[in-house]
Amino acid sequence: MFSLTVLDHVRLDSEHVARNYTVHARAADRLASTAFAFRIVMAVLLAVAAAAAIGNLLFTARFYQVTAVATSGIAMAAFALYGVFGIEARVLAHRAIAHRLWIACERYRSLISEAGEGVIDRATLLHRRDELIEEVHGIYERGFGPDQKAFEASRLPELKSEETPPWPPANGAFRSVKSEV
Repeated sequence: MFSLTVLDHVRLDSEHVARNYTVHARAADRLASTAFAFRIVMAVLLAVAAAAAIGNLLFTARFYQVTAVATSGIAMAAFALYGVFGIEARVLAHRAIAHRLWIACERYRSLISEAGEGVIDRATLLHRRDELIEEVHGIYERGFGPDQKAFEASRLPELKSEETPPWPPANGAFRSVKSEV
């Protein structure tokens, strides 16, 4: 028979929130690196375009005119892509979610340690667990714009089209789950 205590449930939720924190922190880091690379490329292209424009003023060779036009056009296209992809907004969204998830992780850890030491009673444990579940739900409810990838695929296991989701079990294996502290 499978038995799951309330404290086990809190531990599982805590691990899940900690994993989600890691996913969003890594996504923010990766996107911040991408944003930095975009800015470096645009700065280099603009520097080359400025140098070519100066060269065009000093020398009458057509090479400088073509280089100035080409690098300016490529820099403008890179800037347009940077703006369309909204990389900085995505970085900020992932950072904000990761920060809020970290706070939720700390609150879960605090709850687990208090329950483990017997400082809180069962009713308090249940109430605070429910508050934390609502808090984590609220983090995701307002976390992303509709056009932003939320990285759910990296947090959840892939399911084949013919598989059923892992919870609740399709075979009824966990019909009688005891909930104890």
